[in-house]
Amino acid sequence: MSDIKFDYKSFLKTVPNRPGSYRMYSDENTVIYVGKAKDLKKRLSSYFLKEINHKTRALVEHIHHIEFTVTFSEAEAFILENNLIKKYQPHYNILLRDDKSYPYLVLSKGKHPGLYYYRGRKKIDCEYYGPYPDVSAAKDSLKLLQKLFPIRQCSDTVYSHRSRPCLMAQIGKCLAPCVPMSEAAYKNYMQQVEYVRLFLKGQNQDVLNDISSKMEEHSAKLEFEEAAKLRDQLLSLRRVQESQSVSGDLMFDMDVIGHEVEQDLCCNHVLFIRKGRIIGTRSYYSQCNLTDDNDPLSAFVSQFYLSETRAGMYPKEIITDAPIEDSESLAEAIKKISSKDMVFLSNVRTERARYLKLAKENARASLTAKLADKSTAKRRIDDLEKLIGISGIEHMECYDISHTMGENTVASCVSFNREGPDSANYRRFNIEGITPGDDFAAMHQVLTRRFKDPTEGIIPDVVFIDGGRGQLKQAEEVIGDIFSKTSVKPPLIIAVAKGEGRKEGLETLIRGYTREEIHLSLSDPALQIVLHIRDESHRFAITGHRHKRQKARTHSVLENIQGIGPKRRQALLKYLGGIREVHNASVDELKKVPGISESMAQMIYDELHSL
Repeated sequence: MSDIKFDYKSFLKTVPNRPGSYRMYSDENTVIYVGKAKDLKKRLSSYFLKEINHKTRALVEHIHHIEFTVTFSEAEAFILENNLIKKYQPHYNILLRDDKSYPYLVLSKGKHPGLYYYRGRKKIDCEYYGPYPDVSAAKDSLKLLQKLFPIRQCSDTVYSHRSRPCLMAQIGKCLAPCVPMSEAAYKNYMQQVEYVRLFLKGQNQDVLNDISSKMEEHSAKLEFEEAAKLRDQLLSLRRVQESQSVSGDLMFDMDVIGHEVEQDLCCNHVLFIRKGRIIGTRSYYSQCNLTDDNDPLSAFVSQFYLSETRAGMYPKEIITDAPIEDSESLAEAIKKISSKDMVFLSNVRTERARYLKLAKENARASLTAKLADKSTAKRRIDDLEKLIGISGIEHMECYDISHTMGENTVASCVSFNREGPDSANYRRFNIEGITPGDDFAAMHQVLTRRFKDPTEGIIPDVVFIDGGRGQLKQAEEVIGDIFSKTSVKPPLIIAVAKGEGRKEGLETLIRGYTREEIHLSLSDPALQIVLHIRDESHRFAITGHRHKRQKARTHSVLENIQGIGPKRRQALLKYLGGIREVHNASVDELKKVPGISESMAQMIYDELHSL
């Protein structure tokens, strides 16, 4: 990778393990590739491995810098990637994605429109609503609409060839436009279609108002059966409206920003409200110097909204808890890049004030949690250093053993730094060649494998052992022997022995070699970080053990027989009816299976009955 001019090592340290989309640039402004990732750090790191194909190498050698955008989910990253590819038309995105990547809901045209799920190019003449982030979101919406509005769901072919109502019509889920309708019935059907159209546009309140007025009309005319149908539909719609947290007063788009500052950290919490629904929230943090003349809130708003990548998501209103400096000029600049008029409001009342209060509460809570995480982690590390008498702890590891009655033994190694879990350095070890259930031997093996070459990789400052004096002795022997042969400083060893009744908070810390016992209360920050590391190691070991156990359960004994591949296994199971029947079958029964000769049947029989 010597030809790479981009300082990827420094860059990768800043990338989070979060879903998102990334953009690679060949110079300051030219995007050459857009991608998405479930885990940005892992995905971007993969481009800079030693072993990559020549096409990827050609891309990497042209990188000037990389930018990324973190999203809530992989589905959102997918949509963002698609939009960015369309926007920038990057050179290395050969297979450009288009609208066929996304699911839509469509209203067909014609005399009796129907509502359908659709995925593909917009080549059919319909009204498109979406795109939806994934298939399940689109289909869930379709099911909801089909329950609320009784319009047809059958294909045009079925619709044009029916002569009597189908089952959906009989259970009240369709108004049966496939059979001759009266003028009044036709008007009712088209009214339901219009309700679907309004609902998909987010104009729920218009639908509710219209149904309510029609219900009253039928009631006044003593048409109680029709009024009851509308009442039931109205109640269903209101339940949906309540579950979606729709505001009846604010049916347009707006972003509401709560701003909080404490110490040197700023938090801007944004509520994204579209068609009266809160569709998402996010906290944005930045370091700020309160002695500067620049207002941190105004700086955030200008940087956040003067972005072409966000232009398609701009709302009508931006509501903040303080006035934005030079808001008119900022609104004018935003209009130039998005062609949208935007209004900045700070002195708001009623619904807007309620949303602003919610945003400020979220900002305060998020900032408090952020500061607490930083200060708590530092305090715990400081207390631990004082307790064990060392300073400058940068790396800690904890080891645990997990098995079921001695079977499928797995050892875990979890890693922590000063900021918390360092999951990139987590490791699992499958333990083999020991007496089942011998935790001491398992601990001896995992530590031997982990520290076989102390001159390579990260050597922790502290090693925690989940166990008592027996496990501690194994660690002392292995680490003492290996590090005595090198000039590398060995880690401090501490065993975390469970207390009476295995209750949390009664653990005893046992220092390696000196066997000094340390007893702490659960309120002590030093014990809290030790228990955090121990519990994470325990969780990681159990997870690995369960995976191994599940794999063993699903492993077929036929896979161990030489000459029996997937096709013959399938033939045996299908012909005889299952693994139990294969095991109970005689040689004569086995050789009747297609593809199984007499000699092979004898071999299978012998292998199964020798286990």
